[in-house]
Amino acid sequence: MQKLKFILQPNRALQRYGFIFYQNRNFSALPSYTQLDYLQEEVLVEGRAKSRAAILNRPSALNALTTSMAARLNRLYESWEDNSDIGFVMMKGSGRAFCSGSDVVTLHQCLNQGKTEECKAFFETLYKFVYVLGTYLKPHVAILDGITMGGGAGISLPGMFRIVTDRTVFATPEAQIGFHPDAGASYYLSRLPGYLGEYLALTGDKLNGVEMIACGLATHYSLKERLPWIEERLGKLITDDRSEIENSLAQYGDLVYPDKRSVLHKLETIDKCFCHDTAEEIMNALEIEAAESYSEWCITALTKLKEASPLSLKVTLQSIREGRFQTLDQCLAREYRISLKWISKRVSNDFSEGIRARLVDKDFAPKWDPPNLEQVTDDMVDSFFSPLGELEPELNLPTALREPDV
Repeated sequence: MQKLKFILQPNRALQRYGFIFYQNRNFSALPSYTQLDYLQEEVLVEGRAKSRAAILNRPSALNALTTSMAARLNRLYESWEDNSDIGFVMMKGSGRAFCSGSDVVTLHQCLNQGKTEECKAFFETLYKFVYVLGTYLKPHVAILDGITMGGGAGISLPGMFRIVTDRTVFATPEAQIGFHPDAGASYYLSRLPGYLGEYLALTGDKLNGVEMIACGLATHYSLKERLPWIEERLGKLITDDRSEIENSLAQYGDLVYPDKRSVLHKLETIDKCFCHDTAEEIMNALEIEAAESYSEWCITALTKLKEASPLSLKVTLQSIREGRFQTLDQCLAREYRISLKWISKRVSNDFSEGIRARLVDKDFAPKWDPPNLEQVTDDMVDSFFSPLGELEPELNLPTALREPDV
């Protein structure tokens, strides 16, 4: 089968931690027929002349992803890919977010109720969709208007075209809740200029739409007010030609540059501090830089690292470093192992504790275990990357049918 390159070329040039999720949502991977209308409402479909659009529709939850939403996206995208009458596909979100990420509060509830299998089903379903999008045979346009974080980036950045706006806010703040950037994050972050990916993954810092264009995460920029014109233009296209879609998007685009306060103007310092092999060395480099330059940016970065789970920092750093040399499917398979190790709680309860502290009780005082970097052993970190074992199936992706690209 023809393979589609993952377009993400490095360009050299809400809540406190970015997660807002609501409780009491069904998380089953196998919905009953009585739930069908409700589940269809969570991912709406718009039909166009030669295209289809999937609309994430949980605006009150900032379009946080559930298993049923990921499963519906899988079904829709596979059927659209097989339909010769459809030339290209779009995705957007309703309300003030594209997608704020995974519904981790529901994951937290499932874990507390002993429903580990439902949590596994979520990660498996989500990662399979990320792979479908990353190997999609038709042009794909994602409109990232508003909050785009965590898993929300995972279901959009692997696509061909990524439109950002003046409202876009991107981040991967998983280390702040005792987890790791997943859903393909170790693939696209590791391919950013220099060590920007490590910086974003470890600190959870945010980028705006202009910055996403500058570093290569996005392909087109538009003011929000112009989105109706863009959608109207795309809706009238009778084509599956990538260049024709790109020309249409370019007509409404803006030439933009990061302002002088942007973190992208600190790439030299980021490379200097985040190039090191260990989290301890990175923090030490930031401390030295802060002492020598009196940089408020260094102090802020240090504070974010100290607030994160020490175990998450080490696991995240290794995941990003391994991602530099792996294909998308290899990154997703490794992230699946890591995610299942987190929800198993065999090494640490940091994932549940982080959600409790940041999003449930909101005391913002997580009790990390281990409490500091010095007590995180190599064996602890290595266990997250080891095979799942005979009784736990690895992530099964259709690589024979959908060939990944490096």
